[in-house]
Amino acid sequence: MKGDKTKILVINTGSTTTKIALFENQTPVTAHKFDHDVKEIGVLNTFDDKVLFRKKLIENFLEEQSISIDEIDIFMCRGGLIKPVSSGVYKVNDQMISDLKNASKQHASNLAAVIGAHLSKGHKPVYIADPVVVDEMQDIARYAGHRLFERISIFHALNHKAVARKHAESLKKKYEDLNLIVAHMGGGISVGAHQKGRVIDVNQALDGEGPFSPERSGTLPAGDLVKKAFSGQYNLKEMQKMIVGNGGLVSYLGTNNLKDIEENLTPQKKEILQAMAYQIAKSIGEMAVVLNGQVDAILLTGGVAYSELITGYIKQKTGFIAPVYIYPGEDEMQALAYNAWLVSKGELVPKAY
Repeated sequence: MKGDKTKILVINTGSTTTKIALFENQTPVTAHKFDHDVKEIGVLNTFDDKVLFRKKLIENFLEEQSISIDEIDIFMCRGGLIKPVSSGVYKVNDQMISDLKNASKQHASNLAAVIGAHLSKGHKPVYIADPVVVDEMQDIARYAGHRLFERISIFHALNHKAVARKHAESLKKKYEDLNLIVAHMGGGISVGAHQKGRVIDVNQALDGEGPFSPERSGTLPAGDLVKKAFSGQYNLKEMQKMIVGNGGLVSYLGTNNLKDIEENLTPQKKEILQAMAYQIAKSIGEMAVVLNGQVDAILLTGGVAYSELITGYIKQKTGFIAPVYIYPGEDEMQALAYNAWLVSKGELVPKAY
């Protein structure tokens, strides 16, 4: 740490991307996004293989930029599928790494903290903030319909919270004073009801609920899914891949690349994209019910929000509920850096995991 400038390396591993950014305090110095094709990462079978693949990309980029890892003061990483926690910043420790590696549900977000720990080699602090398992759901929302099952909170908490706060700030209001519906639309899609600063209901976006996405099947007909699972045609891993990785646009069109799809649009492709937007709009309608119709705004965010075709369709379907605002991309990198900066100043105390 030189003078009052804290060098923060932010690592954000998504299902189809790896994003890194170097900040000095809150000022971005350099950033890069690695896009991963489904076929490219599909051959990586083990957790360690996935960590090493993305870690090497990061190391090569830093070397090309003449940035020494020893210069980094804080490694701030996207949080993964650890045990349910309250909103906040957590220091990465051995227990967290073990939980990420052995999580019953696996997602690319599990990789970031482990990559950060590898890069820091124990010499510099490694943190996560607002992981995907932030749980603020109201009790009534947890009922799934059978006593053996329970709805759980797994969603894009960091970007949901960051965009909601950004919108509140634009209105010169507090996030805690608003009722918002936030739809994060990326490799996975999560739609949440934000009631006065708490996400009281949200679809389990990883492997089982909500709209289909560029690579996930979302909610499937339960009876047909059970029959397919017991047909003898598929094993457990193949069924899981059908739901996450080979679902959604990948299943229908063979690719998760929305830009390529729109550049070569046909009537069939347009209908499939509209079907995805239709399901997102339906989920927004559900969350309006959760909020008793008292909705201040609907916020569309994530990489898919760059698509005017999709956002236009959603606005057409949901504009009667509340004003629709579009925040394309993610504020996750800046949000992570901001949390790290607050920790460095002593204004935010990391929680123990």
